[in-house]
Amino acid sequence: MNTQTTPSPQFYLTAPATCPYLPGQLERKVFTHLVGPRAAEMNDLLTQGGFRRSQNIAYRPACETCRACVSVRILAGQFAPTKSMRRVLGINSDLVATVHQSEPSTEQFSLFRRYLDHRHQSGGMSDMSALDYAVMVEDTHVNTRIIEYRKRAPGAGIDDSKRGELIAVALTDTMSDGLSMVYSFFNPDYEKRSLGTYLILDHIARTRTLGLPHVYLGYWVDGSDKMGYKTRYHPQEHLTPRGWELYEAPTT
Repeated sequence: MNTQTTPSPQFYLTAPATCPYLPGQLERKVFTHLVGPRAAEMNDLLTQGGFRRSQNIAYRPACETCRACVSVRILAGQFAPTKSMRRVLGINSDLVATVHQSEPSTEQFSLFRRYLDHRHQSGGMSDMSALDYAVMVEDTHVNTRIIEYRKRAPGAGIDDSKRGELIAVALTDTMSDGLSMVYSFFNPDYEKRSLGTYLILDHIARTRTLGLPHVYLGYWVDGSDKMGYKTRYHPQEHLTPRGWELYEAPTT
């Protein structure tokens, strides 16, 4: 009789480091490797349990004195855009989105560097090279895709070889219960397009088309202004010690 069992994932804890979101705080993370034939299944379970994926690593905060990081997922089937969100959809109606295998390109990296140099000059990703970017995109054992967003080129409806300007990219995991937005970036020169908002709205629409319930946005950090945008999409759930619970925005 074969009594061999499937090895359980091994979890590790990082050393304390300066928190990138809240001044005066230290962060620690618990992480494990996403490799092997069960990587996609494990990614589903861990994401549903509050983990995020970076390359072949799944991690979640394990800070000793702070619980500000909260996992957020949008209920795609019940989502209704606000008036300003509908305006964003209208402004970007000229964009064409194409889904590709998780393979990097020089054009993507050029846009990625432009985004980092404008938005995250002092962040942990600020010195990423072309090789680093390639690893970020390719180092995956789960169902990952690159979505390119381009301005519609003149005559593109007649000649499919014509490609417009690349202005946004999303690295996205498809899971059993929805889409997880791993990382996205865009051309900062198009500020009036609100491309960050548009990418989330597009993922909500894609999730609904797939008949799946959730869009995973990663962590909302209570007290961090740059993470505040994640609570704008309703209805949404937050992962609490009691499990996933409907989030109600505080009234002012």
